[in-house]
Amino acid sequence: MPRPKVTLYTRAGCHLCEDAKRTLAEARRRAEFDYEERDIDADAELRRLYNDQVPVIAIDGRKAFKYRLDMSEFLKRLERR
Repeated sequence: MPRPKVTLYTRAGCHLCEDAKRTLAEARRRAEFDYEERDIDADAELRRLYNDQVPVIAIDGRKAFKYRLDMSEFLKRLERR
């Protein structure tokens, strides 16, 4: 099975986004997944979709979390995907 792909939709100056980045960095030490960050302010469609929700964390293209990321719940969702 291919590794899960985790995408963080973020923007500059977002303190919750910084928290999510730290949590995801720690999660990468515990589980294998491909990781991508997308700046919503660089893409009008992403900004339209996620403007009031960042950070948004998607697993394999499906929104899994917004605002806050809980490490144990993230690892569980990653495992069951």
